[in-house]
Amino acid sequence: MSRSGSKNKSDTNKPRLFEEVLQVLQDSNKPLNYKQISTRLGLNDQSQKMLVNFILRDLAGKKTIKEVGRGSYIVGENHQRKTYGTAQYVTGIADTTATGAAYIVVEGSDQDIYVAERNAMHVMDKDKVKVRLIQNKKGRKPEGVIEEIIQRAKTEFVGTVQLSKDYAFLVPDSSKISFDLHIPLDKINGATNGIKAVGKITSWNPGRKNPQGEILRVLGKSGSNDTEMHAILEEFGLPYKFPSEVEKAADHIPIEITKEEISKRRDFRDTTTFTIDPVDAKDFDDAISVQKLKNGLWEIGVHIADVSHYVKENTPLDKEAYARATSVYLVDRVVPMLPENLSNGLCSLRPHEEKLCFSAVFEMDDNAQVKNRWFGRTVINSNRRFTYEEAQTVIETGKGDFADEILLLNVLAKKLRAERFKKGSIAFDKLEVKFHLDENGNPTGVFFKRMKDANLLIEDFMLLANKCVAEFCSPNPQQKNQAPSAPFVYRVHDKPDGEKLKAFADIAARFGYKINLKNEITIAETMNKTLKDCAGKPEANMIEMLAIRTMAKAIYTSKNIGHYGLGFKHYTHFTSPIRRYPDVMVHRLLAAKLQVAGSKLQVNINNIEEQCKHSSQREKLAADAERSSTKYKQVQYMNSRIGQEFEGMISGVTEWGIFVELIENRCEGLVRIKDLRDDQYFIDEKNYCLVGRKTKRKLSLGDKVRVEVKSADMMKKQLNFAMVG
Repeated sequence: MSRSGSKNKSDTNKPRLFEEVLQVLQDSNKPLNYKQISTRLGLNDQSQKMLVNFILRDLAGKKTIKEVGRGSYIVGENHQRKTYGTAQYVTGIADTTATGAAYIVVEGSDQDIYVAERNAMHVMDKDKVKVRLIQNKKGRKPEGVIEEIIQRAKTEFVGTVQLSKDYAFLVPDSSKISFDLHIPLDKINGATNGIKAVGKITSWNPGRKNPQGEILRVLGKSGSNDTEMHAILEEFGLPYKFPSEVEKAADHIPIEITKEEISKRRDFRDTTTFTIDPVDAKDFDDAISVQKLKNGLWEIGVHIADVSHYVKENTPLDKEAYARATSVYLVDRVVPMLPENLSNGLCSLRPHEEKLCFSAVFEMDDNAQVKNRWFGRTVINSNRRFTYEEAQTVIETGKGDFADEILLLNVLAKKLRAERFKKGSIAFDKLEVKFHLDENGNPTGVFFKRMKDANLLIEDFMLLANKCVAEFCSPNPQQKNQAPSAPFVYRVHDKPDGEKLKAFADIAARFGYKINLKNEITIAETMNKTLKDCAGKPEANMIEMLAIRTMAKAIYTSKNIGHYGLGFKHYTHFTSPIRRYPDVMVHRLLAAKLQVAGSKLQVNINNIEEQCKHSSQREKLAADAERSSTKYKQVQYMNSRIGQEFEGMISGVTEWGIFVELIENRCEGLVRIKDLRDDQYFIDEKNYCLVGRKTKRKLSLGDKVRVEVKSADMMKKQLNFAMVG
């Protein structure tokens, strides 16, 4: 009976195995026998190996392949794959999938190269590889075989140690890693079973599934909040403590501001000035001053912490700040770009303390039209520290400290905003998910934050400062015979891809929203109307998320192409040097342009572009880590709710299932296609839905569904749901 069952299984697999055997031969440069082919296909069962031998004889009988030695075969001339295009090899960066396959991104090409798992040669995400291209069936994407891994993007991994009597494994946390690290017992570095640790690959025999490795650092007990947050930082290559020499350098910076230094600066100490920040903020890097001038205009000062005064180029502090490039904001902590002595002390614009700033000062009329502007170094003394909630109360009640100033700034900010939207700026206001945490960092509740007038007030004046600094430092096309302009750091945002916009418009239309794709202005107007009209509705978060995904990613560069999302021709980041290194660069470049005393910056365009690229990459890593920490807390929060039912909305459709976002708390989980028991479903990519083969039932993006929490995988940070009803 068992033999009969085995035979049926082999027969079922035979058509697929025919294709796989043929492909292995097509991808090989030399004759192979059935044992070699079985090894490449990962077949260990003797009956499967015999089936491969049978397939080889069958293919030879049909003259698809030919035997060139006893039991060794090559592909026949009519079935030999040709090289793709005119090039036989390309070099690119691997984008791996959970299945072990990869897409190779080749610079300058608009098509990725698909590499099946059997041809992937133990490739890992972001590895630089050499690929041999092979001709695929007409109309299909180009396919390749990885011939060489030129450079590993990563050799260190975070995971959980599994320890036995004779050996150990490190099981990586990342779902993109399809292998475990085999760790000899003399290389476990004190790790015990179940502990979270960082391991490193030391060698990898091409014939083995798992690499050999060693434990570098033990992080702590799996499930502990500190351990898991440190593990996330390690996973993305982000540090969580400063080198001792950097801490010492920060501690030795003089605190006192000398009279000589003040004499070099414009003095705002007697001008009404305050900060408005989140309630839990400690690094206040921007302040606003306001006063009425004798000429009838309003003087609005945007004062930014003068980090470049304290952090000098090529010092240990500067090198560490550049290496980090940004502060990282995890759910329960901030990992700062600068040591605390600077970020929360010397540079932080705390109230009732004299502070050094780099400022953008505007003279504005009652309609928020800028009549004059000035940039330079200043000294301030903030009168008050407001939280956003306190400032919002002043706006809503008209009462409180500095009510007249805050109400005036709110009126001017709204006029700046209206003008910005009129010129094509898009009003993204995505819901921010926050957690109530207990003393151990465990989530006890979920709440949501949206920007109100107090937040928008600060944002509008920061945008104005960033835009005007970029305009000032850019070449003027209307000015003839001007001296060559020094390179500058821009924050740019490219136009969205037309196909993505069309797809977004189609999805929005299903909910009754219209996106007019006629031109940039109509796109911005109708997208803003859609975002406004859907606010507060169940589909709001999904619409906002899809709108953001439609847009290109903003980056730093010395090549200005404008900022599409803001509708600005010139834009930079000037306003947050405590937490962003590009802002420090902008301060130095602005000082050089202003020829500020003591500024001896030698600007190299290649260095600037390299620093911009590095900062963009670090920013993405930080954003990925922040999302990972949020996902972990969501899974941790839902872990105690397994078996409970929730209303949700389909937020994603893939070939392996549907993602559902719970309306109550915005936690997202996966309903696997194999768990949809009522029918056999297939994906309709064009219409963003799964379709039942028999019932024709559709599960479409945006549909409301009811799900049960099936499981919560803390290691993979993944929720699994099951459909109800």
